[in-house]
Formats: sequence, structure tokens, C-alpha cells
Amino acid sequence: MAASDPNKLMTKADKLTRLSLTRWSADWKSATVLYEQAANGFRVARDYEKAKIAYEKASKGQEMLSSPWDAAKHMESAAALAKDLSHWQEVGDFYRRASELYMECGRPQPASDALAKGARALEDSMSEEAIQLYTDACTILEDDGREQMAFDLYRAATNVYIKLEKYTDAASFMLRLGLAADKCNATNSQCKAYLSAIIIYLYAHDFKQAEKCYNDCSQIDAFLRSDQNRCASKLLAAYTDGDVEEIKRIAQSSAISHLDHVIIRLARKLPTGDVSALKADNAEDGEEPLDENDLT
Repeated sequence: MAASDPNKLMTKADKLTRLSLTRWSADWKSATVLYEQAANGFRVARDYEKAKIAYEKASKGQEMLSSPWDAAKHMESAAALAKDLSHWQEVGDFYRRASELYMECGRPQPASDALAKGARALEDSMSEEAIQLYTDACTILEDDGREQMAFDLYRAATNVYIKLEKYTDAASFMLRLGLAADKCNATNSQCKAYLSAIIIYLYAHDFKQAEKCYNDCSQIDAFLRSDQNRCASKLLAAYTDGDVEEIKRIAQSSAISHLDHVIIRLARKLPTGDVSALKADNAEDGEEPLDENDLT
């Protein structure tokens, strides 16, 4: 029983990796097996701090043995334990390292997945880091031509930006999803992304940017002919007319009801500012009213 004591296994493994007068080279093969056994032992004993350290060392061992796949798996285990311990900085660091190891194996999908796991774990405690992890996870898939696998990651990053009230960044990520969907010929996702971006701008009460976004996206034929385009057009027209009731009615339409829940919630809160000011601005920009008595 003493031989399976995880503390003793760790001590023995550490000795095998240390050089001395009698040991001129580290025995990583034997040590790694012991670290793995110790990690399992600590986990069973619910000593998660020591289990985390054991998995870190087991990962290092597999790396030294030129087994990046196994090293990545152990690093993910260490990251999951760091999450249980609320060691948030380590969560991000470990999942990043796992991702790097998966990339060494030429496996972009699990590399992206590892970053996404880290991002989900950090959404509440380290939101900015979560966004960076989501962004890097998307980039890995984009570089590998797997944009369609990143759709949920674009949405997740957008949601975090909205939580942080960084609406311009949120809209930009929706437009990035639209571009990715275009490459995959995923027309429905593309059009939903464009409408979502317009709604985000309107929620931020940036009508000019919403209008510009609509005009830019309407250059794309798929969006121009879509239900989402018609919905966006009516919404912008209602803003131009300063028609609050019409804005609220459009926010309940089926085109918006089929968007992501976070975007639906934003749409249902429209308008967020004084739209009568927009109507006044548009009236001033228009032509002077015709004077029927002036025949010149």
C-alpha cells in the first residue's frame, strides 16, 4: 500500500529527474509513469492542488519523451483542476500550453477546443482573457480553413463583449462571423450575423454606424435578398421616422426571434435612446418644404 502513496510516488519521480553524481541523465520514462500514478492517486484522495502539480509534471515528462499529444492531455487535466481550485491565471496558462502542444501534433481542432475550454472557464472571472482565448481559438480554425467549426466561438466572444458593454467590438465579431459564414456558403448564418451586428449598433444608440453597416452588408447579394435584410431595412426606417411603436413591433418579428438569445434580448429593449432626435435630424437634412405660393 505504501508503494501507491502518491506523495512517495512524487518523491521517487522527482529523484529520477534530478541529476547527481550517481545519475548523469534523467529517467523521464520511469518518472512520467510515476507522476501519472501520483496524479490519479491525489485525484482519488481529492487533493486537487497536488494532483494539479502531478499532472503538470506528467505533461513535462511526456514532452521530454516526444509525446506532445499525451503532454497536452495531461496539461488539460491540470487546467481542469486549476479551474476547480479557482486558480484562474493558471487555467488560462495551462489551456494555452495544451493548445500549443496539440498544434505540435498538427491537430488544430483540439488545439482550438482547448482554448475554448479555457475561455468558457474564464468568462466571469477574467473576461478580457476569455475574449482573447476565443479570438485565438477562432484564428486557429480560420487558418485551417475550418471556419464553420468556429461559429459558436464567434457567438460566445460576442456575448462576452456585450456583457462588458463593448458594443463596437461585439458588432465587429458578428461581422467576422458573417465573413466566415460567407466562405462556407452558410447563407442563413451569414445574414443572421449581419442583422445581429446592426441590432448591436442600434442598442448602443449608434444609428449612423448601424446604417453604414446595413449599407455595407447590402453590397452582398445573399444579404440583399434575405428576410434579415428586409427586417433591418424596416428597423432603420422606423428609427428614421422616430416611430417607437414600429421599432418595438419589428423587434418581435420572426427574423429577430430566430437570432441568438443575447441579440434577441437587446432587440426587445430597443429603442435605447431618443429616436425623435433622429427624426428631427433627418428632417433638417432633407429638402426644404415646397412653398405652393412660390411659382418661380
